[in-house]
Amino acid sequence: MGREARATKILVTGFTAFPGAPQNPTEWLMGALAGWRPSGSDIATAVLPVDYAAAPRTLEAIGADFAPDIAIHFGLALAAKGVCLERLARNRCTVDIPDNAGISRTGELIVADGDDCTSTLPLEIMAEHLAGASLPVEWSDDAGGYLCNLVMFHALSDRVARDYHPEMAGFIHVPLLERMRGDGQDDLHAMTEAQLLLGAQIIIGAALAAYRADLSKE
Repeated sequence: MGREARATKILVTGFTAFPGAPQNPTEWLMGALAGWRPSGSDIATAVLPVDYAAAPRTLEAIGADFAPDIAIHFGLALAAKGVCLERLARNRCTVDIPDNAGISRTGELIVADGDDCTSTLPLEIMAEHLAGASLPVEWSDDAGGYLCNLVMFHALSDRVARDYHPEMAGFIHVPLLERMRGDGQDDLHAMTEAQLLLGAQIIIGAALAAYRADLSKE
């Protein structure tokens, strides 16, 4: 069966909690998306471990089993003011925060002599649709240098994961959910559950439409 005739496979991921973030809205989001799929798609969701070694292995296992056409990875950024569209994955770990296994990779290249990678999601269309739904949108060329950047790089580079090669991929950062803000964190930007879910559905829908449109031109 040709790709035009079959359902487009979309992987959507979030992360577990990590040092400095005892709750992660993207973990909640994966549960909220369970069972939802726009017409013409087959959606798999996964919560990735905040672990430099385990996260890539998880992606490779998903790639071998599900083989997504599109991968949309979500992560938490406490500084995000809304839905933050990441343009670039850098080939370096720069954040001096250990993962949940206690490992820090500060200053390490992800692959030797590798280039930075650019998102292949239809970000401009996503931004337009998000703004049309009155959701806050911002842009970033720095995915953070931690596990978020690592996962984005793995999704986009053809030099890392053996069995994980989505044709369209990228990363989206989001702020905390309002109910997840702790004492003294009222100054942090946050979203409601309804806003975050709507934003994710808009992003997935825009990616699916763009991918199917490209297929129709082949």
